[in-house]
Amino acid sequence: RKNTKRVPSFRKLLRTSQIKLDNKLKNKQYKQKSAAKKYRKEQKKLREAVRDAISRKPFPLEECKKKQVARKWEEKEEEEALPLDMMDEDDLKLMEDLAQKASFLTRDLSSNEPVHVKKRKHESVIEKYEKVPRRLQTEPEKELIHLLPIKDKSGIIPQTVEKPVLNVPHDEEEDTEEMEEAEDFSEEPLPVLTPEEMAAQRRQKLQERKMHMAALASAILSEPDSNIKKLKELRAMLMEQDPNVAVIVRKLVMVSLMEIFKDIAPSYKIRPLTEAEKATKVKKETQKLREFEEGLVSQYKFYLENLEQTIKDWKQRKLKKSNVISLKAYKGLAEIAVKCLCELLVALPHFNFHNNIIVLIVPLMNDPSKMISELCVEAVKKLFKQDKLGYASLGVVKVISGLVRGRNYDVRPEVLKVFLHLRIKEVELQKDSEDIAPKKKFMTYKEKRKNLSRMQRKWKKAEEKLERELLEAEASESKEKKLKLHTETLNIVFVTYFRILKKAQKSPLLPAVLEGLAKFAHLINVEFFDDLLIVLHSLIASGDLSYRESLHCVLSAFHILSGQGDVLNIDPMKFYTHLYKTLFSLHAGGTNEDIGIVLQCLDVMFAKRRKQVTQQRALAFLKRLSILALHVLPNSSVGILATNRVFMQTFPRMDLLLDNESQGSGVYLPELDEPEHCNAQNTALWELHLLQRHYHPTVQKFASHLIAGAPTEGSGALPLDLSQRSATELFETYCMKGMTFNPPVASVTPRRKDTFSQMDSFVDEELKKQLQQHISETVAYKSLDFAKHLKESSLA
Repeated sequence: RKNTKRVPSFRKLLRTSQIKLDNKLKNKQYKQKSAAKKYRKEQKKLREAVRDAISRKPFPLEECKKKQVARKWEEKEEEEALPLDMMDEDDLKLMEDLAQKASFLTRDLSSNEPVHVKKRKHESVIEKYEKVPRRLQTEPEKELIHLLPIKDKSGIIPQTVEKPVLNVPHDEEEDTEEMEEAEDFSEEPLPVLTPEEMAAQRRQKLQERKMHMAALASAILSEPDSNIKKLKELRAMLMEQDPNVAVIVRKLVMVSLMEIFKDIAPSYKIRPLTEAEKATKVKKETQKLREFEEGLVSQYKFYLENLEQTIKDWKQRKLKKSNVISLKAYKGLAEIAVKCLCELLVALPHFNFHNNIIVLIVPLMNDPSKMISELCVEAVKKLFKQDKLGYASLGVVKVISGLVRGRNYDVRPEVLKVFLHLRIKEVELQKDSEDIAPKKKFMTYKEKRKNLSRMQRKWKKAEEKLERELLEAEASESKEKKLKLHTETLNIVFVTYFRILKKAQKSPLLPAVLEGLAKFAHLINVEFFDDLLIVLHSLIASGDLSYRESLHCVLSAFHILSGQGDVLNIDPMKFYTHLYKTLFSLHAGGTNEDIGIVLQCLDVMFAKRRKQVTQQRALAFLKRLSILALHVLPNSSVGILATNRVFMQTFPRMDLLLDNESQGSGVYLPELDEPEHCNAQNTALWELHLLQRHYHPTVQKFASHLIAGAPTEGSGALPLDLSQRSATELFETYCMKGMTFNPPVASVTPRRKDTFSQMDSFVDEELKKQLQQHISETVAYKSLDFAKHLKESSLA
């Protein structure tokens, strides 16, 4: 009976274990690998044999003749040295016959040819040379090492030795061959072009690259799932090697890829698949989506690495070996790379590698290049403003805190000022009514059976199902989670601030720290209030701070005391005194912008703490602020007069300063820096009469309103657009940064030329009259005040 191998049935295959099948597959793969390895070894031996055969050179006839002469001399010497009578005549004759044959002398003993080869008598040197196998172009010529020559009776014999060649793997040999071919290609002389022809050629190349980029980008955007592989082709253009268009092409590719990723990136973070998920079978659509996501993440990662490498090359002043791009051009490439990273930081905070972008951007905020640092600072500000959840803000704050500490607090103030744009002010310590309210409960089965009919139960079931689906699809972040993120972010911010207050009080970062404390002071833990107020007062008392920094100290202190600090029994009189003393350092010059900080301080110190402020203190501030309104720009005057209006409406008996006839004890001392002891109740607000003649109409309205006693109704009341705004809002509204007048000046109608001279003279006369009237009124008021002062001093 013939033995035939039976094919295993399907049932038997099903019973076969998975381990056995895996072993069979591994054995099969191992056999294939060993066969391929054996084939590679044979091919390698064959190449080496061909290389050895090619490297052998034929001996020219001239060298053979020289060797023949040399051997004859040696034979003669041997004949002289050895006695020939010891040899037989037949042997001697045979030796002489063999010596006459050139083949005996010139034969290469190392060759594989047989000894008795019949050679042609008329074979020339050229024919012998032609019979030698041709060398391959890729075979490198063997180098010769020249040794010391040997001097013989026949003359000087030069000595050379071949330089040993290392065994190079096949792949490296191919690379060297390609490099040699490229060098040979580059050594070919290029045709000489005129500048016009070169410019035209460059424009043509650039247009071709642009068209190629546009075609790839449009294909990717039209069908991202199908054309995701074209991202690699577009990204390969970042390595453009043509020096004429390399810089522009790389910049365009960077921006194009950035816009593509912003457009096709999904609104969720793509996570890597697990081994179990990869092993399971899925639908074609799901598999296509997985391939798209995997390709998108890998290309996005490579793109970010290219941007990072571009920035590093510029920072390290490092040139590539190809020298395609100059060192100056690398700065432009780095700026474009930073712009792309900033755009991706803001546009894709939810996508993969966002933390990597943060780690790249934050150190560049402290870059010496002003343009790059401003780009990064603005990007971080935008991120803080639009971040509603707090994940991205927390990541940025962590990196900034580490940067400040790692650089030993030697960073730009702008790095810390970005903390002012955090959206942590929206967090409230008390729970909202929505969180406290009990959640809606669905009816139980028994309640439905008891209270509802069959049709009602059916509708109720469908309604509850819909409500559950809506709750699941809402996917809104819980307020507790948001509060936790904001609390952690704020803790890192305060740790950074307190470190600088403790270790680097003379650092240029101190103004930014004080400004940040003034903004977030109401969120500081009560346990730190005493120590923080002591530190702020010591900073003010040291005298090392500028007036702006001291204003931030005062604002921080009163923010602390007006919030949770109400429970503390602390007298802030020293902060009132310092602000009262600082007011006269402000004027219409560069310090005019700091009036906004003063207005915030006054709002916190008086409007929100009216019960803790004495009448003498309020009168002193009212008088000094009225004097200050004469020395600042119109927007500051409007803000100060709005604050005076709040004073007169909040505190009683402020109208004392509107009455010239009222008398009190003591004389007003305007130079004294103690608001409680300057006797402000014995003076008058004569500054309001000067402000009534101010060139700004809004200042005139406020001055007339205050002279009338700041009424809320009647003819002396302010219009609603002025009365309902705060002092800070009015200060910003009437700001003159844009060199514009608010309200706008009415346009003057054109006049005839013949009346210009008459009108000019009329205007000059009117101005002279108004000026004389203004001077006379001012002198009258000052003389009246001086007379009153003399009278009071004589009475005293």
